[in-house]
Parts: sequence; C-alpha cells; structure tokens
Amino acid sequence: MRSTVPTIITVIIGCASASASDIRFISDPGVYGPPLEVVHAYYGQWPTGVAVSSTGRIFSNFPGLDRDNVYNVSNNVYQVAEHTSLTTEVAYPSLEINHPPGGAINYTTTPFTSAKHQNHLIGVQTVVIDSLDRLWILDSGRVVQASDGKLLSAAYGGPKLVSIDLTSNKVFKTIVFPSDVAAPDSYLNDVRFDLRPGVTASGKGIGYITDSSAQGHNAIIVVDLDTGESWRHLGLTGSVGAESQFLSFIWGKPAYYMESSNSPLTTNPTGSNGIALSADGETLYFGPYSSRYMYSVPTARLRDRSSTSELLAQQSVVNHGQKGASGGFETDSNNLIYVGNSELNAINIFNPANGTVSLFLRDPRINWVDTMFAATDGYLYFTSNQLLEAEKKRPFGLFRAPLPNGGKKVLLAS
Repeated sequence: MRSTVPTIITVIIGCASASASDIRFISDPGVYGPPLEVVHAYYGQWPTGVAVSSTGRIFSNFPGLDRDNVYNVSNNVYQVAEHTSLTTEVAYPSLEINHPPGGAINYTTTPFTSAKHQNHLIGVQTVVIDSLDRLWILDSGRVVQASDGKLLSAAYGGPKLVSIDLTSNKVFKTIVFPSDVAAPDSYLNDVRFDLRPGVTASGKGIGYITDSSAQGHNAIIVVDLDTGESWRHLGLTGSVGAESQFLSFIWGKPAYYMESSNSPLTTNPTGSNGIALSADGETLYFGPYSSRYMYSVPTARLRDRSSTSELLAQQSVVNHGQKGASGGFETDSNNLIYVGNSELNAINIFNPANGTVSLFLRDPRINWVDTMFAATDGYLYFTSNQLLEAEKKRPFGLFRAPLPNGGKKVLLAS
C-alpha cells in the first residue's frame, strides 16, 4: 500500500503543472466519408438544382426565389444553364427561352403576379435528367419581387414541365399545369420520373412532383408524360405539410422565416420538398422541408384516379422516422435513399431494407445540401448553396463523391 503513494503524488503534481494549451479534449472531426471533389464554383447567380447527362454534360438552374435571378429585361440572367468550365455557365437551351417578354413579373395585374409565358422560363426550381438522357425543367412559375422579396403568385402558363432533347438542344415537350393542380400559391419543387412502359396506358412514363407551398397548399402532383394530364394526391395529410414551429439550425444559427422584408419573423411553413423513387419504381419517398421526418407511399396509389384513390393513398403512407433536416433526396441503384442533414454539414443514407439512417459524408464546406443527383458515372453530385444564410457569400459549390458499393443512377425505362 505504501509503495503506491509516491506514484499518486507524482500524477497529481504532473497534472497541476500542465498548461491549458497542453490539454487535449475530444473534438468534432468535422469530416467523414469519401472526400469531396469540387465540380463547379458559382460566382454569379444563386443555384439550386443540378443534373448530369450520361456523356458528362452538367446543367444547373437558378430559381426566382433570389431577387438577382429574376429577369427584368435590363439584366442578362438565366433560369437554366449548362456548365462550360469550372466557374462559368451559359444559358440553356438558349438565352431567348430564359428571357420572357416584358420580364418575369406581370405588372399589369393588381397585385403584381409572376409572368405566365408558356414558351419561356419564369422561375425554375429544379432540373432532372431522366433514364433516356433527356433534360426536364420544372418551372414553378413564381418569382420574388425586388422591393421586398415577397414571392408572387403564379398564373396559368407559368407552372410547367419542359423537356429538352440533349442531342438537338431543342424543346420537344411542354406540359402546362392547370390551376386546379398548380394553384397560384403552389410551388413546384422537385420531380422524379418513371419511364417503365407499364406505368401508364401510353407507355410514355409518369412524373411525381412535390408541391412545397409555404401557404399550406401541399401535395404530391402526378403527371402523365404522354397525355399531359395531371392530378394531386395526399393534399390533406400531415405527411406533406410543415411541422408546427419547425426550426432548423445551420452552423449553430437558428433559421427563421420571413414572407417578405416587411414581415415579422416566424418559423418555416414550407411543405413537401425532397422526393426520391425506389430503385424498382414501386415506392415514392418524400418529406416536408420543415420537418425531420421521411415518408413513403406506393406509387401505384398515386397513379390511381378511382373514386376512392385519395383515401387509399392517405391510408398507405408510411412514416420512416427522422432523417435530419434536409432539402432534396436521391436514390442509387442499390436502393439507398440519400438525404441531406445540413444541421451537421452532412448527407445521410436511409436504408429501406433495415429502416436505419447512417452517415454517408460530412464536410465543413457543406452549408445546405439543396439538390442531389446520382449520375451514371457512379458519383453523387450535390449543390451547397447557403440557402438559409441572409448574407450569402460567393462562390456557391457543386461537389461530388463516389457512391458506395458501386452505386449508380437508377434507370427506370424500357
């Protein structure tokens, strides 16, 4: 017993003489998973979506949620662009289609509304390349006004789905949504496509779209890509709506919401946002922007238009629990669902096979994972665009990381 006393005394004396700079505590490493590759730096307009073709062409969009993205005749901005270098883009498919006559705001209405040009882009929220390597442009038809940043209502002709043939770089189809599908206060946010011949009578495929309206007009919109017919499902369910008093934190700072610069602070009311199809096309995963929960519904229920189809769709929604605060979702060929976890500068993976959420990657350069795209080259591309920062600092980032276990883009086609 006596022999141990000197050892104890020595340890106490050693600790007492140490300086604060010599003490090492456990700390957050900040980085996890595969290293990020910088694909593009946006020094000009503020981006959301990204899509990558099978030949490596990269496209982005620049929505009317940012005042500097809104075409006003005197500026030279665009809604969709193709990347031409590490730091440059060019309007796509032409500058003309990106410049609606008279600008993106209709000043002849009271109050002012967003423009309604069917053959021009107004406020594009996302771009997606489908399994046949065609570019689809989802136009919300809504932009903010410069004076106070308030999001203006849409008018018929603005909300639409436009497809571009990447060989000819020409528009080959435009689907305009009727006002009972895309209401003036709707906000068409993201879209996924199933081109398997058996999902529609025409065999031309179907699209699923989230309506993320901050005014509570939320739903999943379904569109037949051949006939152009569209309809809504799940509009009365909590699964597509914002959680009451939802508040997220980015880099430790609370992210409140203001409808305009003249409005008081509140919590974010934005509904269904992220969307992803299972690798077999049979399940649609989705979640509200203002929620940490993920839900799913069988796609057969969404395609059904029978008299009880809405009841059956509502009853078939599954709550998969929390996955982090996120924007966009994505799926790979291994049927893993990728979701942002921007409060932790991360991207998570939801595995439907066992119901678990795991960490895919982390990096301190991630501020807000807006849109993800699993490409045929085996990489996950995503934009980090400082969405919730009041004072944004350029450049915004487009990164990529290799998908695990040989994962690639899901191809749902004949």
